[in-house]
Amino acid sequence: MNYRLINYERINMTLNQVTFPSLDLSLAVPFYQQLGLELIVEAMPHYARFACPDGGSTFSVHKVGALPVGEGTFIYFECADLDERCAALVKAGITFDEPPSDRDWLWREARLRDPDGNRLILFWGGENRLNPPWRVGKREA
Repeated sequence: MNYRLINYERINMTLNQVTFPSLDLSLAVPFYQQLGLELIVEAMPHYARFACPDGGSTFSVHKVGALPVGEGTFIYFECADLDERCAALVKAGITFDEPPSDRDWLWREARLRDPDGNRLILFWGGENRLNPPWRVGKREA
């Protein structure tokens, strides 16, 4: 299939939300609140939606009968105070699969899972988030 390239400068599009599956929202909701997300919709026990602390994006969880099989989805939450936030979360009882560390792609990341096993990455990318040295069509600062 051939796709026609679109001039995206004319399209106004923003990511609204990402939704994760959950077997038990009574565990998922407090977990995401502890990460710092603000609960804005609570349709328990089937659905909950959160506002991200910065920006206009939202994140939600919805109840499922079974979790998907396979690699699943990774979601990245960016935070400038990554190391401090991770230390506070560890003190609060959150377990990380990988503590904050510098990555080859010039981000600092920490990896963890929610109560359903969905994979999360807390990270700080700084300028390299949208403008890494290898970016196609690199923007001038």
